[in-house]
Amino acid sequence: MIDLSGVPGRISVWFGPLGDAPPWYRRLDGEPHYAASLMKVPLLVAAHRAHEAGVLDLDAPVPVLNRFASALAGAPDFALPDGPENDPSVWRLLDHPASLRWLVERMIVASSNLAANIVLGRVGAAAVAEVWRLAGAVASATPRGIEDRAARDAGVDNTVTAADLARLLSALGTGRLAGPEATGRMLDTLAAQEHREDLADGLPAGTRVAFKNGWVDGVRHAAGIVYPADADPYVLVVCATTPLAGAVGPDGRDEGCRLVAGIAARSWERRPGRASATRPDHS
Repeated sequence: MIDLSGVPGRISVWFGPLGDAPPWYRRLDGEPHYAASLMKVPLLVAAHRAHEAGVLDLDAPVPVLNRFASALAGAPDFALPDGPENDPSVWRLLDHPASLRWLVERMIVASSNLAANIVLGRVGAAAVAEVWRLAGAVASATPRGIEDRAARDAGVDNTVTAADLARLLSALGTGRLAGPEATGRMLDTLAAQEHREDLADGLPAGTRVAFKNGWVDGVRHAAGIVYPADADPYVLVVCATTPLAGAVGPDGRDEGCRLVAGIAARSWERRPGRASATRPDHS
């Protein structure tokens, strides 16, 4: 698909059809990676499943508080550090109410960590674990909130593999995790992603892609369902634990983003059943 042998770090890729068919290309897809914000995808599904089951009202207001219970028994509550994050609109509502539905959307489209921790506190880690189980995941888990350092230091961590993320997206995209209305809402939320500098940047402008990305220093991940107008949908997952993530190239572009975009561009070229294969203008 693309020569990744000279790329430093661990680069995992899963590229294949939406559904249960084998991938067209896979590389280190069973390798575990720190999840970063891809932990928010199973959380999105768990929240909508809870609403669908009538055990959680996504339209109910909840207080926006920066105080969370640790996943480590006996550890004190924790808070996110002060300062700007991906979505200041959530922080502006600190100590005020917001609907869970809006918080769920902000944790995806703007990757708000504050929103994600609030939603996780309402949904519960057990419900997220059930989503992973239903999707058929074998090595991914979301046991803790973001910046739960006590849990992390004790070895309780959020992990993903490219193969499990592909299973999750295929289960979501084929309607196996929720009913038609909830499935449509979740896919629309993922398609409204505001951070489009990696996976989406490797696709032609206007291509529908329902995806989530995640990043910290040394990590750049992206996982999504691509909907070409001239071919069947396909799943692309890139998990990159690499010093390129966060490194700025000569043109000012993040090298981790460039890597993911390049893989996405190659996936577009190789999509089966295409009427044409116009290569996007990305390296």
